[in-house]
Amino acid sequence: MSNKVYERAITSWPEEDRPREKLLKYGAHILSNAELLAILIRTGVEGSSAVDLGRELLRRFKTLRALSACDPAELREIKGLSTAKIAQIKAAVELGQQSLFQFCR
Repeated sequence: MSNKVYERAITSWPEEDRPREKLLKYGAHILSNAELLAILIRTGVEGSSAVDLGRELLRRFKTLRALSACDPAELREIKGLSTAKIAQIKAAVELGQQSLFQFCR
C-alpha cells in the first residue's frame, strides 16, 4: 500500500501507483480507502487528484460509516465533488451495505 503523494494528475503517475491499475493487477484488498474512493470519484480538480479528494473525504468524515450516513449537502461542500460523483459514492456505499446484509442472512 503506497502513501506517496503526487502533485499532478493520476494519469501522469507511474502505472504501478495508479489506483485502477493496482486494483486490476493485485485486487481491491491492496488499496487504501482513499484509493478505492478515488476510483469512484474518477477525476480530480485543479490542484487535487481523485486520491486527494478521497483523502479529504476520510479526513472530514473519519470513517466510511460516517461518510455513508452524511447528507449529500455535506459532500457538496468539498470542492470537486459534483452531484454525479456524490451519487456514485452513495450508490457504492449502498451496494456494499446490501451485500453485507445479504451475506449476514
